[in-house]
Amino acid sequence: MSDIHTSEYADEPRSASPGQLLQHERERQAISLEDAALALHLRPAVVAGLEQDHYAEIPVATYRRGYLRTYAKYLGMDDKPVLEAYRARYGNADTESEIKPVSVTRPPSKLGGLLFKLVTLLVIAGLIGVTVTWWQSRGGNTPPGLDDTTAAETAPETANAPDMPSTSDAPAASTEPRDEAKPSDTGSSTEANPRAASTAEPEAATLSKTALAAATAVARAAQERADAATANTLALTFNQQSWTEIFDARDQRVFVGLQQPGTDASVEGQPPFRLTVGNATGVELRYQGKVVDLARHAGANNVARFTLGE
Repeated sequence: MSDIHTSEYADEPRSASPGQLLQHERERQAISLEDAALALHLRPAVVAGLEQDHYAEIPVATYRRGYLRTYAKYLGMDDKPVLEAYRARYGNADTESEIKPVSVTRPPSKLGGLLFKLVTLLVIAGLIGVTVTWWQSRGGNTPPGLDDTTAAETAPETANAPDMPSTSDAPAASTEPRDEAKPSDTGSSTEANPRAASTAEPEAATLSKTALAAATAVARAAQERADAATANTLALTFNQQSWTEIFDARDQRVFVGLQQPGTDASVEGQPPFRLTVGNATGVELRYQGKVVDLARHAGANNVARFTLGE
């Protein structure tokens, strides 16, 4: 059968493209495009592109030749005429251009930065509030030491004040009760200050604990949001060369490119993800911290096509 097909396509015009050769043989065997795509583990759009010589779905030349060879073998054709037709059209100038990833990473930098700043401001505000409360509870609105300085400045003025003339009729003993009352007032004031200070210290400690608890709660909430943002992250390690393409639930292509060995990539998006991983056995994939077995999804051509995160 292979010899028959070879002789048939040897008689085809030299201008026939590889896609025309494949399409002609598929239609001759009455095989639908969908059945061919299913057998090749390819999307119908990719198979249609091969037949129409449109390679937008396969931008890497190595994969193009591999798909053409696989398609020809599936149809029972000799792949040499197909590959020769491809080389005749594109020649040796068909070089592989490495495609840079559209979006290798999409870290939530703005959200994380705002949360970090918010937590920092809350902690600083809490510490300032505790400090001010503790300060006021100890000495009121007047800083410690100011009353003592004022009293010290007032004492010399009182001592230097001129003596007032005294009345001879006033008894000398009338000044004694006043002099005795002053030590008593001073003693009561001295006793009151330690009580106020001792009461202020537990209040300041309580306020400090409250502010610390509030800051801890905000930090925990920020961490939970950050964990939720990174929960839908795909981590890829390329041990071998691989052409990889990833779409998210919004049908947005979040990653595409020919990756070289020894490179890593982190991809974020809205699950579920649709992945196409070439040379799947040479790629390691982690999703939500768990290893994904790409070999289980790989087809005969070592290309894994599957949906993740449903």
